[in-house]
Amino acid sequence: MAALHDFHVHTSWTGNAGEGTSTYRGYRRDHLISAEGKPAIAASSAPAYRGDAQRYNPEELLVASLSSCHMLWYLHLCAVNHVVVIAYEDAASGSLRETPDGSGEFVSVTLRPQVTIKAGDPQKARQLHEEAHRFCFIANSVKFPVTIEPRIEIESAPQPSSQPAS
Repeated sequence: MAALHDFHVHTSWTGNAGEGTSTYRGYRRDHLISAEGKPAIAASSAPAYRGDAQRYNPEELLVASLSSCHMLWYLHLCAVNHVVVIAYEDAASGSLRETPDGSGEFVSVTLRPQVTIKAGDPQKARQLHEEAHRFCFIANSVKFPVTIEPRIEIESAPQPSSQPAS
């Protein structure tokens, strides 16, 4: 039988400027996202939707969830396949299409992981991105394409100093 896991968060609107939602411009989109025993995440809507640019917005958090899930699966798969990763960064981005009625949907997300390996086969390191994508819980839950554009580098050995010893 497949395991079922539940995840619980609490979202609390903190943007009441004194008049509630009496007007569209009269309230802030600020809110806090929290989970038991963890620090709260200060969130808002995107600036295009009257949000606070200093806070994370749901769209950024969706892209971050895809990036984080892919990374965690990738690191796991590298560990069990003897590919030693020593650095991992991702410059992920997503595109959202707004419709005339004001609704919208993501049309794509691109992950651009830059990975440095110390040991292991670089081709295997590249192939493991495909496997990580197949396993990623979040990628398996969205209806838009998620593209992976990995770069694999091999740690270079330190070069001997060309300076004479003193």
